[in-house]
Amino acid sequence: MSEILVVGSVAYDSISTPQGKAEHILGGSANYFSVASSLYAKVNVVGVVGDDYAEKDFELLRSRNVSLEGLQQVSGKTFHWQGKYEDDMNEAITLETQLNVFEHFDPTLPESYKDSKYVFLANIDPELQLKVLEQVRSPKFVGLDTMNLWIDIKKDKLKEVMGKVDVVLINEGEARMFAGTMNTVKAIKEIASHGPRGVVVKRGEYGFMMYSEGQFFVLPAFPVDNVVDPTGAGDTFAGGFFGYLAKTNTEVNMESLKNACIHGCLIASYTVEGFGLSKIEKLDWSMVEGRHNKYRSVISYNQL
Repeated sequence: MSEILVVGSVAYDSISTPQGKAEHILGGSANYFSVASSLYAKVNVVGVVGDDYAEKDFELLRSRNVSLEGLQQVSGKTFHWQGKYEDDMNEAITLETQLNVFEHFDPTLPESYKDSKYVFLANIDPELQLKVLEQVRSPKFVGLDTMNLWIDIKKDKLKEVMGKVDVVLINEGEARMFAGTMNTVKAIKEIASHGPRGVVVKRGEYGFMMYSEGQFFVLPAFPVDNVVDPTGAGDTFAGGFFGYLAKTNTEVNMESLKNACIHGCLIASYTVEGFGLSKIEKLDWSMVEGRHNKYRSVISYNQL
């Protein structure tokens, strides 16, 4: 088992969905990823919070074997995002973003983090992603996520980062935006042309598409009949994905990437069943295995 490094946002969210509302709950890409991947391996988190960050929220991460040495606490308020979902639960509508202390986030890795073998660059400025890559020594496997803002204003820098990582995990709308096409297959191949050995497109309730070694691997999401809040599902997908790779710590090839995608899919299916981290913070390994067994029956078929 190897350690995982994640660099991203640590936040409080206020969310409204057709299922209800939740005010000022724990959120942020690094939090979702850390809680998910800590089921599999030790996680080293780099982020920044304000002096309003609650002790119980630090304790949640500590209780999950997440190292907080790289989590800076500075004067000011923690990053806050407010959003809602309407009929399309695959698409968040941002109502307000308060960057607060995250506006001046400068990711500096503690010495003990620099040898992390698995590195996930969550959705932050690609220039900061590059800065992180300059600090890690010899990672075994590196991935990144991004968003429409960086595709729009820093596409060239984003391409540069893509050329330095092993996998890009991105949602379907952003993949299409990056490639300038509504054809997801073409979008995936365009992203792959910039250097990563793998591309994973997260498709919400429709599952995922993965491309590596010239092959596609496509599966549906685990069927969830009560989607409460999709926020963070993509980050927990990444957490399960990287968690599996770190836990097994074997050669990364097409087969291990397939299994990593499946674990990402399983963890994300729990995330959407509650607001924020409420479901995944209660997850244990037996629950993951139980859902894995059910998922096998979903995706199996008898050859005609």
